[in-house]
Amino acid sequence: MDNLSITHVNKTISYKPVIPNQDATIHSDLLFVNGDVLLIQHRGEQYLLRRTRNGKLILTK
Repeated sequence: MDNLSITHVNKTISYKPVIPNQDATIHSDLLFVNGDVLLIQHRGEQYLLRRTRNGKLILTK
């Protein structure tokens, strides 16, 4: 979890961006800290990353 730093301030999360190396890993618990759904903006498009009850990840546009 060296690649992303989270600070909780007044129920908001501020991220300290880090340029990852080729072997960078982010634990999924860090991504889903606020629930089982995450919205991702990528090249002007919005994607939804969802964690299922079985622990699988589903990415939809």
